[in-house]
Amino acid sequence: MDRLLSRPGGFTEDEYEPGAIPISNIENFRVLVIGAGGLGCEILKNLALSGFRKIDVIDMDTIDVSNLNRQFLFREKDVGKPKATVAAEFVSRRVPSCKINAYVGKIQDKDEDYYMQFNIIICGLDSIEARRWINATLVGMIDMGNPDSLKPLIDGGTEGFKGQSRVILPTMTSCIECQLDMHAPRAAVPLCTLATIPRQPQHCIEWAHIIKWEEDRKDIPLDTDDPEHITWLYQKALLRAQEFGIQGVTYSLTQGVVKNIIPAIASTNAIIAASCCNEAFKLATSSAPFLGAPGTNNYMQYTGDSGVYTYTFEHEQNPACPVCGNLPRDLTINPDTTLQELVDSFAERPESQLKKPNMRTEEKTLYYSAPESLRMQTEGNLKRKLSELLADGEEMAVSDPAFAIDFRYKVRFS
Repeated sequence: MDRLLSRPGGFTEDEYEPGAIPISNIENFRVLVIGAGGLGCEILKNLALSGFRKIDVIDMDTIDVSNLNRQFLFREKDVGKPKATVAAEFVSRRVPSCKINAYVGKIQDKDEDYYMQFNIIICGLDSIEARRWINATLVGMIDMGNPDSLKPLIDGGTEGFKGQSRVILPTMTSCIECQLDMHAPRAAVPLCTLATIPRQPQHCIEWAHIIKWEEDRKDIPLDTDDPEHITWLYQKALLRAQEFGIQGVTYSLTQGVVKNIIPAIASTNAIIAASCCNEAFKLATSSAPFLGAPGTNNYMQYTGDSGVYTYTFEHEQNPACPVCGNLPRDLTINPDTTLQELVDSFAERPESQLKKPNMRTEEKTLYYSAPESLRMQTEGNLKRKLSELLADGEEMAVSDPAFAIDFRYKVRFS
C-alpha cells in the first residue's frame, strides 16, 4: 500500500501529493461501518487490509447458523453472539494494527455528536428503512459554516446477482431519498388472502405480522429489530402454516418478510464491498477521483445474472426530495378519494413508501396514527372525502414515526 501511495499516477486528483500525506491520511481516517452481515464482513476485511486503522462498526443482530455460508468472519461456535462484536474481534486478531470498536445496537441509538467524529460512513445494510434514517441524519447535520460537518456516505446494496454502490455527499449530490423510487415498494398482499386462505409461507408471516399482532398485542408497538417480537411472529406464522399444510416458514424467512430483507449471494457481496472500499480509499487519499466527484458519475451498478458487467451513471438531485430538496411534489388525486384510501396509498408510492403516515396542513391535523389520544381525535377524518378536508392547491405535509422526514405535497384535484 505504501508503494502505491508513494508514487504519482495518471488518474490522481490535483491536490494529491505522493508519499507521507496520503499514507498518514488513510491511517488516521476514522470510518464507521453500518452493518456486519454479508456486506459488512467483506467491508471490514477490505478496510483493514487497505491500510485503514481506525474503524467502528454498528450492528444489532446476532449470528444465525444460516449466516455462516457467506458471512465468513463467523464460525459455528459464534452462533447466538452479536455480529458486531465477533466481526471486530476477528479482524483485529488478523490485522493487529487495526483497531475496531463495536457497538451492538441500533443506529438510531446514537446522536449527531457520535456521527460527527467520523470521516466516512459506509453502509452495508439490508434495510431500506435504516438507509433512509442515516441519510436524513447526515443531511440534517450539515452546517454551512463548518466544512467538517459534511460526512460522505458510501452505500452498497445487493439483491441476488445484482448490486450497486454509490457515494453521497449530503446536500451536494443526490441522496438516498432522491433515489427512493429506484427501490420498488413490496407488492401488497390482499387482506382477504391473508385472513382466509394463505397460499405461501410469506402469507402466513404477513398474517401474523398484520392481523395477529393487532389482535393479541395491539398495545405493544412492534419492533422488527427485537428478537422476541420476531420469534413471536415466527411461532404464530408456523402454526398457521401447519394448519393449511404450507411448508417453508422459518425464523430467517420471518425476519426477511417483516423487515423486507432481500436475498444475498457471497460473490455479489464481495464485488460490491470491494467497490465501496475502493471509494473509501480514494476519498481518504485523493489517489483517484471518487464516484460523485465534480464532473464524474455517482452511481455504479453491477449485473452478474447474465455476465459480469458494471456501469456508472449520474443520478441527479431531486428538487422535490423531502430530505435535501426544497420543493413540494404535486399530488394529483380524485377529490372523491377518502382520506383512508390516501393513507393506504402512501405505502405503495415509490417516492414515499411510508407504513404509518401522519398528515397535516398548516391549519389543521388530518390524521395521526400515534399517540393514541391524537389518533382518536383524527380517525373520524379517515372516512371523509379529500374535497371535504383539503382545498385544490393546498400544501400538505406527510410524515412517518420511523423517519425524521416530512414529505411535502401540493394537492391537485383531477
